[in-house]
Amino acid sequence: GHVSWDEYKIKFLASKGFNEKEIAEKIKNNEELKIDEETQEVLDNLKDRWYQADNPPPDLLLNEEEFLSFLHPEHSRGMLKFMVKEIIRDLDQDGDKKLTLSEFISLPVGTVENQQAQDIDDDWVKDRRKEFEEVIDANRDGIVTMEELEEYMDPMNEYNALNEAKQMIAVADENQNHHLELEEILKYSEYFTGSKLMDYARNVHEEF
Repeated sequence: GHVSWDEYKIKFLASKGFNEKEIAEKIKNNEELKIDEETQEVLDNLKDRWYQADNPPPDLLLNEEEFLSFLHPEHSRGMLKFMVKEIIRDLDQDGDKKLTLSEFISLPVGTVENQQAQDIDDDWVKDRRKEFEEVIDANRDGIVTMEELEEYMDPMNEYNALNEAKQMIAVADENQNHHLELEEILKYSEYFTGSKLMDYARNVHEEF
């Protein structure tokens, strides 16, 4: 009736191509697992979320409700606050617990090698600026607070979800028929997946 961290870890690594029996045996015997750096980083983030989802008294065993909070933190108020804190921590450069436009649109890690890459980066900045100014910064004061970010990320907020859907369709709906065809989605795929917030969504939903 409960899931332990080790049980989840075994299944997670098996889904990434590791041998399930071998992993289970090593974990049982407290042996070192040889995991690549990227997978280890994802595991560390998941473990942080595991601790957050484990309601008092903490026992590191998640029941059905706790496991739902772990898999879908955006549906749990406490986990939603945790995700917002993570985003602020990663992007907030001056430590004031708020985001300015320049902090939000700081370019992703990596150097620009050619003009085409520079153009992609310019488009990325343009999209992030629009996202910041028109969607997330609710009172248009040039600062995004934790409350505004939490409101924006809350999937239960129908007004924001509707606005976001309208904005996405407006950008990609070239033939103006109020629907998105496969070709339009593929053409604007960078827009749909380019948001900094999508990095967190990917951790929450593997299908992204």
